[in-house]
Amino acid sequence: MIAALRQHLAHPELTARLQCLAAGAPAAAPVSLRLPLGHGKRDWLELIGPGLPLNYRAQPARHEYRLGIGHALQLYSAGEHRFAALDNAFAGIRRAWRHEGQALAFAGFAFAPDNDVPLPNAQLSIPAIALESLDGQCTATLSIPAGRIDQAIGEWRHWLDRLPRRPDMCLPELLPTAPETLAARAWIARCNLALQAITDGRVDKLVLGRERRLVAAADIPPTAVLAQLLAQQPDSLVFACGNGRQTFLGATPERLVRLVAGQVDADALAGTAWPASPELAGDKNRHEQSLVVRAVRAALAPLCAETPRVGAAKTHAAGHLTHLRSRISAPALPATSLFDLVRALHPTPAVGGYPGPAALAWLTAHGERRGAWYSGGIGCLDQNGDGEFSVALRSALLDGHTVSLQAGAGIVAGSDANNELAETEAKFGTMLAALSADLRSLLVNNRSATR
Repeated sequence: MIAALRQHLAHPELTARLQCLAAGAPAAAPVSLRLPLGHGKRDWLELIGPGLPLNYRAQPARHEYRLGIGHALQLYSAGEHRFAALDNAFAGIRRAWRHEGQALAFAGFAFAPDNDVPLPNAQLSIPAIALESLDGQCTATLSIPAGRIDQAIGEWRHWLDRLPRRPDMCLPELLPTAPETLAARAWIARCNLALQAITDGRVDKLVLGRERRLVAAADIPPTAVLAQLLAQQPDSLVFACGNGRQTFLGATPERLVRLVAGQVDADALAGTAWPASPELAGDKNRHEQSLVVRAVRAALAPLCAETPRVGAAKTHAAGHLTHLRSRISAPALPATSLFDLVRALHPTPAVGGYPGPAALAWLTAHGERRGAWYSGGIGCLDQNGDGEFSVALRSALLDGHTVSLQAGAGIVAGSDANNELAETEAKFGTMLAALSADLRSLLVNNRSATR
């Protein structure tokens, strides 16, 4: 299909269509042209290579695969007003955007407003080339600022020339690591401090994160990890964002919010079970999930034309894990943007705690740090501002030979610190299964570290 795209680029008509679209547009206005590539289901993984800036999102069960290559335009923000800043900037871009067919932007943000290593704190980008495979139909959307129309064909060919000739699907061996006994004990101590804060009535829930760093015998190719996630997590959103050096990727079961044609849909997801864990339908998990439902519904209400409707809590599978999930939906008030909804919801009690301000204050005071965009958001928007953000869970940051995994657990009244530690180990298992050719030995080492 890349050959078909190259044929489009060689056709003189393409330049004429671009010039027609760009006529009279400001130099910074994006110009996007959508081209058919034919029938077939493509996951696009063979096009992901080293040194290539990329955005990727796939929902295998829905046969939806999207890959953004390079950048036609990028926006960055940070701080307490980061969502409003991106919203205002993107609104201006959408007013000037010249497009033939649907066009896409990718976005992502960190959990906290001050974390900007190694990815920008909050980012929105229109890719130079966006490839989509939706229900067996493949398309390419080419984008460039109007002021660079004369260089468009050359720039798009530049990105195509950087695509790998063959995908790297070989996972290198993960090297043995020292037991994390001290780190595990320190995390258990933090759990006990959180439980004391809950007992004292200062908060109802706190979410504590853990990090694990591993080293491989060679550079870890994102393509191979994503292929494993697509196979192992078909009902999750598989995602990646790469800056050409590091790649943040994962498979999340949790939608933050979707806005399409004025309709709002959000998830309230909490409670976790895995083989040999306590029952998912137990009081602790149901209480944890009810806090998320209450907070999400309250956050959405001021932005909706009707009281948000809450669906029944149902079991949702994500690989070897299961969660409790309720769908919450309502029509949005006029002029409500997707970023308005993100600003109202993030962080939900599923990743921060409850009540939100008190939980965040406790986490800050006790040194909670989360790398890259873990427990932040991963999103995709169109030229109308419609789109969806998901919570960036079950994730890893790949950086050459090294990989950083993060996982968290919600602490509520009745939590047991050792069980919560076991929950984070189970959550690490999603990425370990995608990274390791010898998962059994890694799990043995991990169990010994928590004794």
